[in-house]
Amino acid sequence: MSHDDVRMHAAGDEANETPQLEPSRRQVITGFAAVTLGITATSPPQDPVKQDPGTAGRSPWGEDTWKEPTPAPVSQRPGEQVLPAQPRKYTDIKSYHAHIYFDEDNHAKAALLRRWVAERFVVELGNWNREPRGPHVTPSFYFGFTNDLLPVIVPWLQLNSLGLTILLHPNTEDPRADHLHYALWINRTQAVNAFAMKKPGAGEPAVEQIFPNTKPTVKLEA
Repeated sequence: MSHDDVRMHAAGDEANETPQLEPSRRQVITGFAAVTLGITATSPPQDPVKQDPGTAGRSPWGEDTWKEPTPAPVSQRPGEQVLPAQPRKYTDIKSYHAHIYFDEDNHAKAALLRRWVAERFVVELGNWNREPRGPHVTPSFYFGFTNDLLPVIVPWLQLNSLGLTILLHPNTEDPRADHLHYALWINRTQAVNAFAMKKPGAGEPAVEQIFPNTKPTVKLEA
């Protein structure tokens, strides 16, 4: 046999030989073929995880909570379940509050807005609430004003809110409804925890009073 015949014979054998793959590559190819052909590989059964009956524990809510009936929640809007015979009088509103909310990132804007208000309007300006207070869940300050200022203060705040969240609510004999159902918002809303607020008790003013304490020094821009 010549050298050329030997080379051709070796080349033929090499072509018929199954290529040897690394184990990791064989596993990938085999798995792909099994998925493609719909072959399900069977693995040896695994022993179930056994739980020690002494440490299984029980839910503090009991074992049959799914059987409990669905109760009707306590109404948060007393007197509003039935249709009223006639609309409320707008004169039930005696004054307004504006609550300006702020946080550690925008407190400088709140300080500027507070100064602008005190310089331009006769209002009752409250102190700084650096922590949640009353039904308000974030830091805030407030100012109260009389009804005659509403047509001016609302558009003024709309244009000068500096992006802060502002709650405007009327003052009637129902402070909870004032905060939750009769409110106006500038920019966005946020949670108000007013569900526990109650109407004034015996001997208290029927509606919260406003006592202006600012003396404007700047003419309102018009």
